[in-house]
Formats: sequence, C-alpha cells, structure tokens
Amino acid sequence: MDAPLHIGQATRADAGIISRIVERSIRVGCALDHRNDAKIVAAWTHNKTAAHIHAWLIDPRFYLSIALLQDKPIGVAMATSSGRIAFCYVLPEWFRRGAGHALILDLETWLLGQGSRQAHLNSTRTSEAFYRRLGYRECAQTFSVAGLYAIPMHKALTPPS
Repeated sequence: MDAPLHIGQATRADAGIISRIVERSIRVGCALDHRNDAKIVAAWTHNKTAAHIHAWLIDPRFYLSIALLQDKPIGVAMATSSGRIAFCYVLPEWFRRGAGHALILDLETWLLGQGSRQAHLNSTRTSEAFYRRLGYRECAQTFSVAGLYAIPMHKALTPPS
C-alpha cells in the first residue's frame, strides 16, 4: 500500500459502513464459499446489519477493529473476550494488500490484553490460506453450517517481549 494504513477501534458511528464492508466482502470476495447461492448469502449476512453491528459496538465483550486508508474504511474485524475471532472482512479490491493482516494483529493484541493465550476461529475456504499464513492451524474437523464449510482453527498468542 502506498498510503499509510490506520487500524483503530471502531465506533458506533461506523456501524453502517461496517455493515456495507461486510456484505460486499461476503457477496463479492467469498463467492468460492457461497457459490452465488442467494439463500446461503442471505443466511450469512442476516445478522450483519447496521443494527446488529451497533449492538456489538456497545457490548464490552466484543472488540471491532476498522482499517482506514486515507480515512476511507476498507476493512473490519471482530473478536470476543472469550478468545474468538468472529470475522475479518476487507473490501475485495483491497484483498492481499495488508489490511486483513493488520486487522488480525490488532485483534490478537486486544485478545492478549483480555488475558487470552489462544485465539480460535472458524475459517471459510476463501480465508483458510490467509489464516494459515498468519500461523493459524486446523484444530478440529471441518463442518457445515447454513451451506458453508467452516474450518476450526487456532493459534497460540504470545505476549510481546
């Protein structure tokens, strides 16, 4: 990326744009997973509305991180205080340019601050290689939910020296 990327905690005012980033990333960037099946896309996005996201933003058990490039939101990620990375979505035109990596590092830092020593997540096929490059490993058998394959993965978190 030519311009500096800024990663910060999302605010309530970001709920609408976060919803739009998530939906576009799913619809365009995750076609391998949903195969353009409208029912699968609807099931995947039904709880990603601005209202749902607003509720997550005010709940202290959740942490939402947003990636800004020249003040333009290009990605978002969320973790829970139980050590779970709930999601990481980047606008498709910004795939493979460092925003997802930076978002996950921010979540991992937050999780360490919450006392977590391990992060766990369910990856899609689309994002499996991305998470593997970041050190995540499969930890259970793949399963299917709402027409999607979920690959359980985890990573030990190490506090900085």
